[in-house]
Amino acid sequence: MENNSDTELPGRRLPLVEEFFSLQGEGFQTGRAAYFIRLGGCDVGCSWCDSRYSWNPDLHPLVNTDIIIEHVLNSGTDSVVITGGEPLMWNLDYLCNELKKYRINTFIETSGAYKLTGIWDWICLSPKKNIPPVGTICEVAHELKVIIQTNDDFEWAEKYRQLVNADCKLFLQPEWSRFKIIIPEIVEYVKNNPVWRVSLQSHKYMHIP
Repeated sequence: MENNSDTELPGRRLPLVEEFFSLQGEGFQTGRAAYFIRLGGCDVGCSWCDSRYSWNPDLHPLVNTDIIIEHVLNSGTDSVVITGGEPLMWNLDYLCNELKKYRINTFIETSGAYKLTGIWDWICLSPKKNIPPVGTICEVAHELKVIIQTNDDFEWAEKYRQLVNADCKLFLQPEWSRFKIIIPEIVEYVKNNPVWRVSLQSHKYMHIP
C-alpha cells in the first residue's frame, strides 16, 4: 500500500492509531518496557481481533514520522514495538533508519502478509490463515506466535514451525475470548510437543495497554 504523495519519500508519514509507553505483554519479550506505535490499516480480518478500531487507515490521520520519532525519544525508552493493524502495509524503512541513529531497539508484530521493510532487532511473526505470510519473513523471524482458537490451529502452527528458521522461538497463544476452553488443550499440546512455549496476554491481567 502506498501512503505518500509522489513528492514524498516512502514512510515519511504514517497512519498513527495510538502510541504509548508500556510493557510488552506477549511472547518472548513479555515484561519488557517499550514504546508502542500502532499503525492503522489491516485487511487480514481476524474474527477475534482486539484492535479492530485500527483496521481502516482512513480513520487515522497521516502523521509526520519525524514527530512520532520525537515522541519516542522524549519517552526515554530504548525499545520500540511497531504493531497494528498490519504494520507492513506501510514502508517502515525511514522510521527504522531514524530510530537506529539513536540506538533504539526495533521490534515488530506482524502477520507477514506484506513485504518486509525496516530494520529489526526482533520480528514476531503471527501468521493468519486469511492472508498467509509472503516473501522470506519465515526465514528471518525471531519468534513465531500462533493464536490458538480451535484444535485445528495446532496444525497451522506446525506448518509454520517447519517454515521458520531453526533458532526461531515458538509460542502458542490462546485466543482471549476462548481462554478457559482452549488453554487446557494448549497445555497438553506443549507437554507433548515441548519445542513450543505458551504465550499469555499478560498485559490484560495487569490492566495496562
